[in-house]
Amino acid sequence: MKAYRTEKDTLGEVRVPETALYGAQTQRAVENFTLSHLKMPKSFILALAQIKAAAAQTNAELGMLTKEQANAIIDAAKWIQSHYQSKDFPVDVFQTGSGTSTNMNINEVLASLVKQKTGMDLHPNDHINLSQSSNDVIPTAIHLSALHQLDSQLLPALQHLHTCCTRKAAEVAEIIKTGRTHLMDAVPMRMEDEIKAWGVQIQQAKKRIEFIRSELMKLPQGGTAIGSGLNAPRGFSRRFCTHLSNMTTYHLTPPDSSFAAQACQDTALSLSGELKTSATALLKIAEDLRWMNSGPYSGLGEITLPVLQPGSSIMPGKVNPVIPEAIIMAVAQITGNDASITFCAQRGNFQLNTALPLIAYNLLQSLALLGNAATSLADKAIAGFTVNEKHIQDALLKNPILVTALNPHIGYDAAAAIAKEAYASGRNLVDVAVEMTDIPREQLEELMNPALMAQPY
Repeated sequence: MKAYRTEKDTLGEVRVPETALYGAQTQRAVENFTLSHLKMPKSFILALAQIKAAAAQTNAELGMLTKEQANAIIDAAKWIQSHYQSKDFPVDVFQTGSGTSTNMNINEVLASLVKQKTGMDLHPNDHINLSQSSNDVIPTAIHLSALHQLDSQLLPALQHLHTCCTRKAAEVAEIIKTGRTHLMDAVPMRMEDEIKAWGVQIQQAKKRIEFIRSELMKLPQGGTAIGSGLNAPRGFSRRFCTHLSNMTTYHLTPPDSSFAAQACQDTALSLSGELKTSATALLKIAEDLRWMNSGPYSGLGEITLPVLQPGSSIMPGKVNPVIPEAIIMAVAQITGNDASITFCAQRGNFQLNTALPLIAYNLLQSLALLGNAATSLADKAIAGFTVNEKHIQDALLKNPILVTALNPHIGYDAAAAIAKEAYASGRNLVDVAVEMTDIPREQLEELMNPALMAQPY
């Protein structure tokens, strides 16, 4: 049978698993919030640990904690960062909208660790949560965890994808292919330009995200309950940001207004919107790859994606574009997360947003998904696809849209008549143009040379 111990909080006694590091308030949350199996992400908990360490250091500097007390909290926070275990943080994402249960969860765990390692009795509220409120801790953790995930995963992944597109574009620099609009044949283009365009999309997405990154560095810690800073000593916010900056690689500062930073989640919402935009760029690339790979005999068949696994349980030899399809589903999730974050960001009533845990969960999931998707698309699709040059060339030479180059010489209507005749008769476009114009064959061949038509102007 499972062993329990009795813990107390302001509501009375609670039975807590004997070996649990958390206490009564966390146990109440475990029992009350049973809507899902989803827990707050590891990156969010690690950000909370950093926040608690910086707060302890600030409190000691301002004479609110002894140096020994602060060092004990800091050491316990470091232990969480190096020995994180999900069982210590069991609170459901769908909890109180301020995230108070998660804040008290880490407060209780830190108090237990301090007791185990030093014998000191530090109170989860009076010492660990000193000069803080869930209402400034959780918004601060959203920004800090997003920053960590941006820098450690997403931004490097987007840069890697951009580099991969640049390299692939150089590999296919000599290939001229049929351009397409409305999924229909259009004028010729260089495959190099097509793939470079993917890279530009990704680079632009990265720049937009980097702009929002600077806003994430503004932390509301020190605003306490509503933004006024009640129960935090004067100067806490700025000193806290200095200490946390020293623990990280960021230049963290207080926000322009703690009231605004705690009442709304506009920065998280803006970041989510840019993640959706970036995901849409990945979707465009993934869809292009699927179409270019389609067939191979009755589709476009321009490229062959890397063969990664059998594509059918019944059709032998069938191979599917599995990576682009996985990317498409990841994009769907990111898009859905953005809709959820939008709804949650609208829950900023008076001095507090009350949907913070779900904003944190969805934002961090989108950051991780987008980073993984960018890396997978680069390494398992773009880097390794091969080009079916003969098939591309055969289709290009049959394309009556090459007649577009004659517009300046004979006009749109006359050029359209040549294209229609070539379509109907299945004859060579140059042969038809020789019959229907007075332009010499040599000039026609030069004007409708796909390689010359594809040169950027």
